[in-house]
Amino acid sequence: MKINKGVEWAAHACSLLGPLWPDKGLPLSALAEFHELPEAYMAKQMQALSRAGIVKGGRGRNGFYVLSKSPKEITLLDILLAVDGNEPMFVCTEIRQNGPCAQASEDCTSPCGIAAHFARAERQYRASLEKIDLESLNAGVISDLSPDNLRDAADWLSENHRTLG
Repeated sequence: MKINKGVEWAAHACSLLGPLWPDKGLPLSALAEFHELPEAYMAKQMQALSRAGIVKGGRGRNGFYVLSKSPKEITLLDILLAVDGNEPMFVCTEIRQNGPCAQASEDCTSPCGIAAHFARAERQYRASLEKIDLESLNAGVISDLSPDNLRDAADWLSENHRTLG
């Protein structure tokens, strides 16, 4: 399974916005700049997050994005679904009904065993992503940073954030 780049970018953007919640945010240009990403592509991910109710704001030249709810209430599953949608990763095409030993369609009254296993695995995958909230994720990211990286990130956020109101 391959997660699209947009999900990675959206997760990083939310991670940057997490420490600024509830009353501070970042402009699109800063979100793109922080990881040297194209602004137009970052805009697409931010729009998806906005439609999903994960972020708000961002309109106009002086606009900026803020998290719509507490980092504790936003999960990796929320971010994945916002960007990639809620379609199943595996779609059964009933290939068991093809070929020289094909099963008759009337004999296929229960889901294909292969499809059932993929569906179960996807449910487990989604459940694991649902257990990882943005607050916990950020705690892990911060603990992996060197003191210099942490200071640089804090300074950068301080210089680039915008305050509501």
